[in-house]
Amino acid sequence: MLLFKLIRESYLFAIQAIVANKLRTFLTLLGITIGIFSIISVLTVVDSLKSKINESIASLGSNVVYVQKWPWEFGSDYPWWKYLSRPVVKLDELEQILNRSQLTEYASYSMSTNKTIQAGRLTLDNISIVGISNDYDKTTSYTIGEGRYFTPNELRSGLNKAIVGVSIVEQLFPNTNPINQSIKIWGAKVEIIGVFKKEGMSMMGPGLDRQVVVPAKFASNYEELTSDNVNPSLAIRPRPGVSNEELKAELRGILRSVRKIKPSSEDNFALNESDMITKGFEPIFSALSIAGWFIGIFSLLVGGFGIANIMFVSVVERTSQIGIQKAIGAKRYFILLQFLFEAVFLSLIGGAIGLFLIFLITLAVSAALDFSLTLTSGNIILGLTVSFVIGVLAGIIPAISASKLDPVEAIRQGS
Repeated sequence: MLLFKLIRESYLFAIQAIVANKLRTFLTLLGITIGIFSIISVLTVVDSLKSKINESIASLGSNVVYVQKWPWEFGSDYPWWKYLSRPVVKLDELEQILNRSQLTEYASYSMSTNKTIQAGRLTLDNISIVGISNDYDKTTSYTIGEGRYFTPNELRSGLNKAIVGVSIVEQLFPNTNPINQSIKIWGAKVEIIGVFKKEGMSMMGPGLDRQVVVPAKFASNYEELTSDNVNPSLAIRPRPGVSNEELKAELRGILRSVRKIKPSSEDNFALNESDMITKGFEPIFSALSIAGWFIGIFSLLVGGFGIANIMFVSVVERTSQIGIQKAIGAKRYFILLQFLFEAVFLSLIGGAIGLFLIFLITLAVSAALDFSLTLTSGNIILGLTVSFVIGVLAGIIPAISASKLDPVEAIRQGS
């Protein structure tokens, strides 16, 4: 009951302080609001970007090793000249791996290029065309929304079949069932047999929504598969119970043997994993988070000093009241907690306003853009916790000074 009484009285005093000193309280709460807004808004953007990147990376597969020419590395010291002369991955190396590897469950080949596609009089430029081999569906994550996937014979024979993204269907076949319809790629007619489920904006490129997938053998009729321009790649998934590190060790031995690399020479290929992308983004996310905290802390300091000033003024204005409370038996901790709760309430109000503004912005951004910006419960708790701590730090000294007042002197000073 005592705790509820303290909270109620502190709440009433905080409301009185806001009503009686509107401008001073507004400027004080503004500091807390800006501070919480700066910190939590940056963390919200970072968390949303992380979530989107992780969704995009999930399509690559967490337990898949990619054999490519270029390693997935980040940083200003990236030695691109070192990798420039490397040979690209070849389709026949897939067969070598399938024949020699004991740890591989599935392996597939893919290449990609950007082309213009056509349906009737309508054309779309800069569409990602991906040529694939058998078992691509076992090494890559995707969902077919309409139609079906390729049959093994269609992939082996290189038939002119395609699976397309939703965005392509919406623009080339509005209000029409795209299955069994035709598009032109490289001037050749290709039949649509499936449509990928809508993916939305991807952090890894155009994504499936603006992608056309065809058999690699069909693509080889129009593109040189040993060219850097088509970015060839192998995706290898290990058997159950086999780690990526074990698979990479075996693949390294097989590829060095296939490419006849001398023992003293470095690898002329890269073995990439999806978590390398995540690690590469971590320094960027850390820098953004630090910047948000750096900006926010200055605003919080201003707000904290403002709350401390309000509380010192409140102690002076209520000196007589404090003296009367102590004279009729109020304990020191009761006075201390009364002022401390008041400071915390003021700080929490400023923090809540900042969080509410962020929430409104997330709704606006998510509605306007194809990007989900979410204020997580973790960030809400963090924002309120920081506000609580600022309130405690700002109010503790005024509260202690109020609790130490002599009741007789306090009544005399107040009168």
